[in-house]
Amino acid sequence: MEDFVYTGLATRVIFGTGTLKQLADEAKRLGMSRPLVLSTPHQRSEAERVAGLIGPQAAVFSGAVMHTPVEVTMEAMKVAAEAGADGVIAIGGGSTTGLSKAIALRTDLPQLIVPTTYAGSEMTPILGQTENGSKTTLRDNRVLPETVIYDVSLTSGLPVGLSAVSGLNAIAHAVEALYARDRNPVTDLMAEDGIRALARALPRIGRDGLDVEARSDALYGAWLCGISLGCVGMALHHKLCHTLGGMFDLPHAETHSVILPYVMRYNMQAAPDAAQKVARALRADNAATGLRNLAQEIGAPLSLAQIGMPAEGIGTAAIEATSNPYWNPAPVTEPAIRALLTDAFDGVWPD
Repeated sequence: MEDFVYTGLATRVIFGTGTLKQLADEAKRLGMSRPLVLSTPHQRSEAERVAGLIGPQAAVFSGAVMHTPVEVTMEAMKVAAEAGADGVIAIGGGSTTGLSKAIALRTDLPQLIVPTTYAGSEMTPILGQTENGSKTTLRDNRVLPETVIYDVSLTSGLPVGLSAVSGLNAIAHAVEALYARDRNPVTDLMAEDGIRALARALPRIGRDGLDVEARSDALYGAWLCGISLGCVGMALHHKLCHTLGGMFDLPHAETHSVILPYVMRYNMQAAPDAAQKVARALRADNAATGLRNLAQEIGAPLSLAQIGMPAEGIGTAAIEATSNPYWNPAPVTEPAIRALLTDAFDGVWPD
């Protein structure tokens, strides 16, 4: 056994079906009496439902959007100040969780997150924010939520298409964790089992979105994938997705789902142990092809062109992604990243 360092994350997790009924007690345990409840505009009714579990003293802000723009965070901060908020409750996916983290970074208010997708970001001390068309990330324990309530019943209405890309987004967290510079045996176990659970669940959800067992497996897998990335550093995959999302406002989960097999292919020779674990979790002979086949099976987008990236942006994105790269097992060069993005733009995959 090689030497390693593992730092556990302190988030309390409540997992099950019908667990939303524990929210009021959990908020009280965290010292919240006047929380600010966050959601996207589309999920405002869910935010109002959550606020109703607390009482009339809870305020609602339903302006969360992708990539956590700083100007939206400032709007939410105003509402929090006016309400005298003593905590933040977020219900939704990565956009809402990101906004909660951005507020916590600036106020140190306690957070209670209720995920309704498989984003997994609720389990990480990582925050990505966008300002002036550029997305930057930071790691700070102040943004790590105090409690996450996973309620499987809240994911049953997640559309099949969104379930697919959200699940692949989660898998991307685990894949990256398996070849991270500071990976360790504990995160390896969590990451591999997270991939396995999602790979088992997502095709079943595609066939029957109301399959409770599959929904439970997917949410469990998303939790493991999120916490595995939360314990280690990010690499090329996340650098590319953050660059593309910030520059072109591409849909977050879809960007991850397209880029994932291409970065796995890029890193396979430099990270053979990680590739072996990914392939084993997918029950595939080849990690990259296995990820590509899973995306195809569940109907996820297979090219950057398909999700709205402009062709003329490839070169600019390659320059941006390599100007200040994250650590990565394979060397990162502008020509190589330009070639990767070109293939991903066209959806080219070897037979």
